Parts: sequence; C-alpha cells; structure tokens
Amino acid sequence: MNNPLVTPELGLIIWSTIVFCILFFLLAKFAWKPILNAVKDREASIENALNAAEQAKKEMQELSANNEVLLNQARAERDEMLKDARAVKDKMISDAKVTANAEAERIIASAKEAIQHEKLAAITELKNQVATLSIEIAEKIIKQELSTAEKQKSLIDNAVSEINLN
Repeated sequence: MNNPLVTPELGLIIWSTIVFCILFFLLAKFAWKPILNAVKDREASIENALNAAEQAKKEMQELSANNEVLLNQARAERDEMLKDARAVKDKMISDAKVTANAEAERIIASAKEAIQHEKLAAITELKNQVATLSIEIAEKIIKQELSTAEKQKSLIDNAVSEINLN
C-alpha cells in the first residue's frame, strides 16, 4: 500500500503544517477581524432590532392604555352629557306642566268669573223682567179694581186703616 493518504509521510506532514500555518496567519491577519466585526455588527443590529421591537411593544401598550383612558373619558363625558340632557328635558317638561297648570287655572278662574258675571246679569235681567211684568199685572189689576169711584174709595180706606201712625 503505497497510498500517501493512508500512510502519511513526513514531508507531507511538514508541508501540510506549513500551509496550515500560512493559511492561519493570513486568516488571522486579514479575514478574522472583518469576520468578527461583521458578526459583532450583525449581533448589534439584531440587538438593536430587538430593543426597537421591545420599545415599539411598550409604546403600543402605552398607546393602548392611553386609548383606553381616552375611551373611558369619552364615555364618561357622553354619560354626563346624556344626564344633563335628561335633566334639561325633565326641567322643561316640569316647567311646561307648571305653566300649563297655571294657564289652565287662570282660564278656569276667568271662565268662573265670566259665568258669575253672566249669572248676575241673567238674574238682574230676570228681576227686571219680573218687576216689569209685576208692574204690568198690578197695573191691569188696579185698573180693573179701580174702575169705579166706589172701589177707589174703599181701597183708600183700607190702605189708611192699615197704616199705623206711631
């Protein structure tokens, strides 16, 4: 078996070691720092991205909390406005009822007064008519009773006897 890979020779080991050292030196001199810098830069950019994502997450939580607070404030303001509107509505209704009741009482009082005046006017008119009719009837009766002189004299005598002089 003369295969140099299976049985290593001394010259091959030396040359392999020399090539390895040269390659190691070249890599250490020229490639190692840029590779490490690139890895460090990548690590830093990943760290920055993670920090930015965490910051964005915190900001989103703050915005969400702020939105919740704003929504609660808006709901509270809406509820307050509705409460005020209901109070104004109730006050307007009660004021309208009071005004309507006062107006109704005034109209009723005015109607009662008008009825009273009409009643008094009707009673006065009725009294006047009764008086007129009574006078007319009395006049007719007296004309009949006093149609003769004898009847007139007896009426005067009766009236004089009924008068009581003190």
